[in-house]
Amino acid sequence: MNQTDPDDMSPEEGDGAPRHVRRRRPLWLRLVTFGLTASLFAAILLVLVTLPRLRDDMEAGPAVTLALTVLDAEGKEVGSRGGTMAPVVPLGELPPYLIKAFIATEDRRFYDHNGIDMRGIARAMWANIRAGRFVEGGSTITQQLAKNLYLDSDRTLWRKSQEALIALWLEANYTKAEILTTYLNRVYMGAGNYGIDAAAHYYFGKSARDVSLPEAAVLAGLPKAPSRFAPTNDLALAQRRAGVVLSRMVSNGDLTEAEATAARDHPATVAERDRRDGPQYFVDWVAHEVHTLLPEASGRLVIKTTLDPKRQRAAEAAIANALKLGAERDVAQGSAIALGPDGAILAMVGGKSYFESQFNRATQAERQPGSAFKPVIYLAALEKGFTPRSELSDSPVLLGEWAPKNSSSQYSGNVTLTEALAKSINTVAVKLGEEVGVSAIADTAARLGILSPIQSNLSVALGSSEVTLLELTSAYSTFSNLGERPVPYGVREIATMDGEVLFTATPARIRVTDQRNALAMNYMLRQVMTNGTGVRASLNDRVTAGKTGTSQDYRDAWFVGYTGGETAGVWFGNDDNHPTKRASGGNFAAVAWNDYMKASQKGVPAVALAGATRNTEVAASDERAAPVKGFLSQLADLFNVAPRLDAGHDDNFSGGSRDNQRGGLQLGGGRPR
Repeated sequence: MNQTDPDDMSPEEGDGAPRHVRRRRPLWLRLVTFGLTASLFAAILLVLVTLPRLRDDMEAGPAVTLALTVLDAEGKEVGSRGGTMAPVVPLGELPPYLIKAFIATEDRRFYDHNGIDMRGIARAMWANIRAGRFVEGGSTITQQLAKNLYLDSDRTLWRKSQEALIALWLEANYTKAEILTTYLNRVYMGAGNYGIDAAAHYYFGKSARDVSLPEAAVLAGLPKAPSRFAPTNDLALAQRRAGVVLSRMVSNGDLTEAEATAARDHPATVAERDRRDGPQYFVDWVAHEVHTLLPEASGRLVIKTTLDPKRQRAAEAAIANALKLGAERDVAQGSAIALGPDGAILAMVGGKSYFESQFNRATQAERQPGSAFKPVIYLAALEKGFTPRSELSDSPVLLGEWAPKNSSSQYSGNVTLTEALAKSINTVAVKLGEEVGVSAIADTAARLGILSPIQSNLSVALGSSEVTLLELTSAYSTFSNLGERPVPYGVREIATMDGEVLFTATPARIRVTDQRNALAMNYMLRQVMTNGTGVRASLNDRVTAGKTGTSQDYRDAWFVGYTGGETAGVWFGNDDNHPTKRASGGNFAAVAWNDYMKASQKGVPAVALAGATRNTEVAASDERAAPVKGFLSQLADLFNVAPRLDAGHDDNFSGGSRDNQRGGLQLGGGRPR
């Protein structure tokens, strides 16, 4: 029996009850209805999400962000960070041609539309189709203001819809003059500048009230691509862009062709600025310090720093000159840091070029210091009871499968700690490290301000643990300060633009070791400069002390040293850590350090370096630790170590043992004596 769907039956074929036939609407009609409903819902949501509080936000102005102006020790500006916004300049105080330049370039029908220019959109679309690429936008000045004030740069349909809605709201609630004034004073103009007055001061050294026609054309050309057209980046490109602006002004009837030609014949030039990129590493470091010192700070702040312009130039020159020669040794990068007696950062060079790489190799790069780390080991030994005259044997070392060797592959027998440090003898450093213990080394390093992790094995005695140049240089400053480490600092004062002081630095010192140990370190590190690996760093007119460092396979070359009034360190190597062509601390870094210090100390009175020479407390303390024996005792010692003559041998001393010929019996345990 065939089944019939009741919905397909006519009223006559049913049970006699009347029925209404339900016809389904066409698909297209249902889609249109759904689309209209969704659009209405989206429009309501758009309004509810976008419009509340717009008036309050408009009148309150832009969100206050942190903007820093960084000054050196002489009060001269060395850089800025964050957005810079000058006070609002009323429309009536601006040159008419400046206003017309922006309108001709950004929105020629500004006074004719209600926030959205359909003719402008159509014209831009046609221009883009003809060019086959995006060459022109259809956004009005009001839409750009809406985006700058409230929106991000996403190009989604929702974002564009918000932009259009806000533009319509702005036109309905504010006059054209108010909209244009706000736009001109808030538009981004490149190099961290917001608004035409901040840009005019930055690029031309004057207020926007005083710019010439060629300068106005440059400013009007910036909003399309602020970084690309910034005159400080590419003046010729900025001038060509200004020529386009002048042509549009002629087309708009704002200029005659003769006036435009005269402006092109006398193009704008940027104000003279210090274009050295070297201090910018320091400016970045200072900006980070400000965030640490005043995490809630906002607004425009002036930062007075410790940077010494003379020393900064000297450090930049020393690194640059070394890197010119570095090509022969495959050295591509270098850095430098200089500290005053109170820990003030006097100079900082973070690399070859800040414009090429903003990575700061003085404060961020962790590299193996090689033998430049040995003073940490020696200080730990002094604290365990050793003295500069204590002896250890320079002889082969075998620790499991590890057999550290000297760079010369030769051995000298018994040597004092002073001799071992001066000649940078690896075997003695390892034996000394074994004697004092790795934990004591790590503790000493931490007290010296080295916060980078220290490896828990004896290879640390040869500088296998990575450190930063700032850490190591700060550690060395302990010795010239008689056992107190000055905490490095670069910010002296933070103040508002109105002069309210928010922060003032209080230099701090941390007691690391007692004075006697610091004097001993000065004495031993002085011998490095006079009789050891650091002779190329030594200065003729003042006492210096320091240490060379070369990591495995010549990957890193270091020199850290000091006078009585300044501590400085330099590093050279390659960012990818590939080996150099035998560039070492003694033949490369020491020379650069010497170049810097000669320039840095020029005209600076010499400051005594306590303990660095024999006629100091070091020699006296050594003699107290190891009293000079009487004449008869010394004579007895001479007879005891002299080779004996057995019966039947010739009357000569050739039978003496090799150990005796090389200076005495070996000390197996390396204990202090």
